[in-house]
Amino acid sequence: MKKAGILNRHLAGALAELGHGDTVLVCDAGMPIPSRPRVVDLAFRAGVPSFAEVLDGLLDELVVEGATAAYEVRGANPEASSLLDARFPDLTLISHEKLKELTASARLVVRTGEAHPYANVLLRCGVFF
Repeated sequence: MKKAGILNRHLAGALAELGHGDTVLVCDAGMPIPSRPRVVDLAFRAGVPSFAEVLDGLLDELVVEGATAAYEVRGANPEASSLLDARFPDLTLISHEKLKELTASARLVVRTGEAHPYANVLLRCGVFF
C-alpha cells in the first residue's frame, strides 16, 4: 500500500499512463466534460475536494511544462486566479469556450468538487529529464 502521494487508485493509475505533451484538465464541478477523455471524478460534495487541494496534489506528482486557463477567471474568481498565477507564472489565458474545445483532446480530466466558477486549468505534461 502506498503511504504518500495520491492514494486514489484510479487517479494514480491514470497519472502513471501520461506522457510528454499529454494534457490534463483539472476542473470545477460544473465544467462540461466531453465523452472522449478518461475521467477521474473526485467530487464528493460542493467544495470537496477543492480545486486548490487537487491541483496542488497533482503538481506534487506531475512534471508540467505549461498551463492554460480561461481569462474569465480573472473577474469571476479572484481566488482561483491568484492560485493559478502563483503556480504558473507563464499561464496562458484563452476564452472559456476555447478551453472547453481543448478539453475534448485532453488525455485525462480530474473533476473536483469546486463550486466557484472558472476554477479550471489545462496542464500540459513535461518530462523529468
